[in-house]
This record gives sequence, structure tokens and C-alpha cells, in this order.
Amino acid sequence: MYILLALIAACALGIALHFLLPHRALRGVAVTPAIATAAAAALYTLLQWSGIAESSVWLWVISIGGALVLAALATIAISAVRTRRDAEQKQALGI
Repeated sequence: MYILLALIAACALGIALHFLLPHRALRGVAVTPAIATAAAAALYTLLQWSGIAESSVWLWVISIGGALVLAALATIAISAVRTRRDAEQKQALGI
């Protein structure tokens, strides 16, 4: 049940991350929180399976912090791809 706390924290911080990163207009509002939540679930599960106890601070730091880092990197990559494709389309259309 503690995984829900990690998922809620990752989702809430993912929402904040969405507003902190540039190019918000190029992606959906749920993309960054969804990536953060999925990454937190995967990291938390992997750490639990590896034997790290729920009482360990490292479980929480790695699952939530790692999820935010992964979400930030993925969001920046998505925005960069979208910016590049938009520029290519504008050049192709002669805009």
C-alpha cells in the first residue's frame, strides 16, 4: 500500500515539473505526470523486489527522485522532437 504514496507524490511533483519545464504548449498537460507516475511505479517495484525495505529512505529517494529525473528527460526529448518536426513542416510548407 505504500506504493500509492510514492505514486501520488510522483504524480503531484510531475504536475509541478510540467509547469517548470519550457515548451508547455507543445505537449499535453498529462504527459509529464504520467511518465513520472509510471517511472515511480517501476522503480519502486524493482527496488522492493531487490530487497530494499519500505522503511528505507533510499526506496523513496530513488523511486520519486528517479521518476522525476526520467520524466524531465523524457519531456525535454518530446519537446525537442516536436520543435524540430514543427520547424521541418514550416520549412516544407514555406511558412
